[in-house]
Amino acid sequence: MDEQQNLSRGDQERLYGWLEGGGKRILVEPEALLTEASKMPGLDGQKMSKSYGNTISLREDPESVAKKLRTMPTDPARVKRTDPGTPEKCPVWSLHLVYSNEATKQWAHDGCTSAGIGCLDCKQPVIDAINRELAPMRERARAYLEDPTLVKNIIADGCDRAKRLAAETMREVREAMGLSYP
Repeated sequence: MDEQQNLSRGDQERLYGWLEGGGKRILVEPEALLTEASKMPGLDGQKMSKSYGNTISLREDPESVAKKLRTMPTDPARVKRTDPGTPEKCPVWSLHLVYSNEATKQWAHDGCTSAGIGCLDCKQPVIDAINRELAPMRERARAYLEDPTLVKNIIADGCDRAKRLAAETMREVREAMGLSYP
């Protein structure tokens, strides 16, 4: 903000501070809203990204989700089923951290480190949890896929509302700056 040469300090304070007399802030700087898992892990352990090709889409069918998760890489040290593993080195573990409850995480961790469970066994609770989470999204999307005019109407309503809000914000900015347009 300090690099703005065309605004005086007073104007900056009025725009980014309190609107004089109104007790209302305008042009408030947004803050980050992060969930517990602020970075969703992908199927390869990296950040989930379409450009990495390691994603599960929100409307992906349950069979495809299961296939992707069953074929995802695991701890490279676990060559055979009887080899103990290190969950922290396994991309499946990062998905357990997001989707599994404490009991399931403990079961997976203990089973992996003791070679008590195989990698496919470890993946199944994650498959089930992801499919449970995606089920309502698939269901809600079905109506929009069947009737695309619903989407067009939502977009049109959103545009109208955004125009009204933008006009009101610009009115407040002009008022704060002491500018008046006819």
